Amino acid sequence: MPADSTSPGPVPASGTVHWIGTGLSTGRSGLGFLCAQADRVVLWDRTAERAAERLAALDLIGHAEVRALTDGALEAEVGAGDVIVSMLPAAEHPRLLRLAIDRRAHFACTSYVSEEIAGLAERAAEAGLVVLTEAGLDPGIDHLMAHLLVGKAREAIGDTAESVDFTSYCGGIPAVPNAFRYRFSWAPYGVLAALGSPARRIAEGVESTAVRPWEATTVHRLGGEDFEVHPNRDSVPFVSQYGIPEGWRLRTFVRGTLRNAGWRDAWEPVFRVVSAGDQAQVRRLATELAELHPTTESDRDRVVLSVALDVRAAGGRRWQGSYLMDLTGEESESAMARAVSLPIAYGVTRVMAGALPPGLNRAGRPAGEAVRWMAFLDSHGLGSTFVDTAPALISTTGPVSHRHALKERTA
Repeated sequence: MPADSTSPGPVPASGTVHWIGTGLSTGRSGLGFLCAQADRVVLWDRTAERAAERLAALDLIGHAEVRALTDGALEAEVGAGDVIVSMLPAAEHPRLLRLAIDRRAHFACTSYVSEEIAGLAERAAEAGLVVLTEAGLDPGIDHLMAHLLVGKAREAIGDTAESVDFTSYCGGIPAVPNAFRYRFSWAPYGVLAALGSPARRIAEGVESTAVRPWEATTVHRLGGEDFEVHPNRDSVPFVSQYGIPEGWRLRTFVRGTLRNAGWRDAWEPVFRVVSAGDQAQVRRLATELAELHPTTESDRDRVVLSVALDVRAAGGRRWQGSYLMDLTGEESESAMARAVSLPIAYGVTRVMAGALPPGLNRAGRPAGEAVRWMAFLDSHGLGSTFVDTAPALISTTGPVSHRHALKERTA
């Protein structure tokens, strides 16, 4: 929770940002924007040479300093009011947040809030430090869209509704689908392991769990194009996070993953291995698939994010709205790198401006931030389209086979 009125104000920002990690989500758009806004940006990697190579690839030589993540180096450089941005895997965030608290620095990342991060954020709040989380693409931009939709619907309908459908789907997919309907660009094991985690959501008015998320795959049509979607992780806590009124009777509430049409059929052999539960075998398969279906320099990625809300109230009153972001990567920057790095970079500028309260924060809060963030993204090449309709829900329960309905698009 963000700090209350009795907590200290934020530690004044120093103007220095420590960007930790140079992976594929470190995009030119986000890091370049931050270099132009901050007094000083330091890019950290395992070696200074690797960091310099990444800066050169992003055409940002001279705009940021580079450092090596050797023992004690980061601790020695971080000062009060600095911002540590962790672009490392989520398992590394707690260590960096502890360091930030010890050094009286703020912290930002794009990952979901874990119990450990939430606990550390309470310590940060007591010290007047901001902890910004869930500030990338998904989670991140999806939060902004959800907050805006809920706000619009409450203004139009009020806090009582007889039937409400909320869907939020996001995916990084090949711009030109291959036969496998996916190309690996990061942590192949993580992609497969995520499929083995049960997904909880609300379907047909009832909380339910898909033990094998792919078995809940449905067709989702956007702009005349069919995609396949399935629930991911636990959607239910976001009901309160998005400010859904208690008087809204939820028929559907799901956050999930979006894939190209034909994905479920193409991945059937993968599902059999994941279902068996042998993690060593899953790791071997992940390595094999990454070699068979890599993202090459000639491939372009595509990011599709769809968030929709359909609210029906008494007397036939109805409000619908949806946001769609559809972005294709370019030779100079992938769609994923732009969609992840820009929101976190803007979030860091909000930390430096003192706009966020001490303690735990997520993209789109406090009130008014979602509008501000979306306006920024729209003006920096991450525009989305709002329409006053919502995509129709095509089947919400049970295993579905789509072979008969899919149009093949192969590379």
